[in-house]
Amino acid sequence: RANRLYYGFVKTYPFYQDLLSLVAKTSGLGAEIIKNKHKLGNIKFAMLSGRFVRFQVRKSEEDIDLLLVGQVNLPQLNILVRQAESQREKEINYAPMTLEEFGFRKSRRDPFLLRILMGGRVMLIGDEEEMVALVALAVNWVKPLKMGLDLQGGTHLVLDTDMSQIAEVDRSDALNSVKEIISRRVDLYGVAEPVIQTAKVGDSNRLIVELPGIQAVDQAVELIGQTAQLDFRESLTVEASDSAMVFASTGLTGKDLKKAGVSFAQSGAESGQAVVDLEFTQDGAKKFATLTQANVGKPVAIFLDDQPVTIPIVNEPILDGRAVISGNFDADTATQLSIQLNAGALPVPVSIISQTNISATLGAASINQSIKAGLVGLALVSLFMILIYRWPGLIAVVGLIIYGLITLSLYRLIPVTLTLPGIAGLILSVGMAVDANILIFERLKEERRAGRPFRLALELAFGRAWDAIKDANVTTIVVALILINPLNWQVLNTSGLVRGFALTLFLGVLTSLFTGIFVTRTLMRQFLKVKEK
Repeated sequence: RANRLYYGFVKTYPFYQDLLSLVAKTSGLGAEIIKNKHKLGNIKFAMLSGRFVRFQVRKSEEDIDLLLVGQVNLPQLNILVRQAESQREKEINYAPMTLEEFGFRKSRRDPFLLRILMGGRVMLIGDEEEMVALVALAVNWVKPLKMGLDLQGGTHLVLDTDMSQIAEVDRSDALNSVKEIISRRVDLYGVAEPVIQTAKVGDSNRLIVELPGIQAVDQAVELIGQTAQLDFRESLTVEASDSAMVFASTGLTGKDLKKAGVSFAQSGAESGQAVVDLEFTQDGAKKFATLTQANVGKPVAIFLDDQPVTIPIVNEPILDGRAVISGNFDADTATQLSIQLNAGALPVPVSIISQTNISATLGAASINQSIKAGLVGLALVSLFMILIYRWPGLIAVVGLIIYGLITLSLYRLIPVTLTLPGIAGLILSVGMAVDANILIFERLKEERRAGRPFRLALELAFGRAWDAIKDANVTTIVVALILINPLNWQVLNTSGLVRGFALTLFLGVLTSLFTGIFVTRTLMRQFLKVKEK
């Protein structure tokens, strides 16, 4: 032992990554996968994570050490993984996927898959560029403006909740709980920038749900409206083959779930079909173990909203806290069920009382018309300012451009959901920005007519015009805040479209105050210095 020498890589070495990849492919688990490629099945891609190759600890328990895509021979893969685990004395997280599941997760921008592909990796099998090509297209590093329902197209739903079984004092909490669960479902479904609001109309407790960009409307409606109460039941009949089996609840429900996910069966009659994987909490795993131990050779039914989804026969006790729901699912229905189970069951039934579908084509037409109107208006205002005020007008136009850039930056930073009324608020705020410049320039003319030098007249014009600018803009800001209704008072406006108008107007007025007083003044001072030289 004393005569052994240990070597390590110098990470700054130019070929460090290449050597790391070489070692990963020629030793350990990587070498075994490449060596047994044909025994593992028809593998399209296989990769090891960078942290696994470097013997670093995973950042979270959900991180994957090994990803395989294709038709995978799971028993053979398990043998190789167990051998590697005994050598490393560490559990290895691996994820086999069929090509169908891989493509499906890519198309949905699945966070689990994106986290794997955007991290460091060493490719064992397949073309790395081909594997990540679609992901590179899916991830947009430039944050786009958020478009509202009227511009992007989508679905507007009004849901009514059945509070008949809920005490009056608890109905507000129940409504907020429904909102939270629906929000989780919509987020997990992958809808970008949904709007979910609660509303009380008389004795009715309602939710308003806006889903921009949704094309599969019926599927989204089913996703939101289904209660999704999961329940495991055991048979009370003597023989499993009885034509009319009676089932009784076991106390194991969706509340005992830790998480649900979608995978594709790798063997048996259901090979290639989508299934829903269940992982129970610690208490749920104990309940499930007890249930399967007591029902070996008997059916155990999985019910969803009192309807049987699948009724498998228990072949042996299941002690690891995992189960699979199969039932002729396709990828979409399996994903929908897993989303509902992960988000939780709704505390009260909901019904859809209104559904409005807005075409994306109509939204695109609105955007084009608004852009044309904005450009024409901006051109006319710029022409007016330059013709009337000459070079100060030109400086004001430059300030107006800076105002537009700052405003768009705020829209992305906050971010602001841009609607058609919101565009109207933006255009109105542009007019108010020009109005401030007109007040300043007219005051500048008066000071010049009084015989004051240009430098002094400029400072006096900005100082004396401030009172009028401040009063006009403060009044507009107060009105905008009332329309935004940030505290959500029921006596004030709660309409999303009106709030969108008020928010863009509010931000525009604040920005115009900054550009009108500070930016334009600074530009004019710089111009004066150049002129004096």
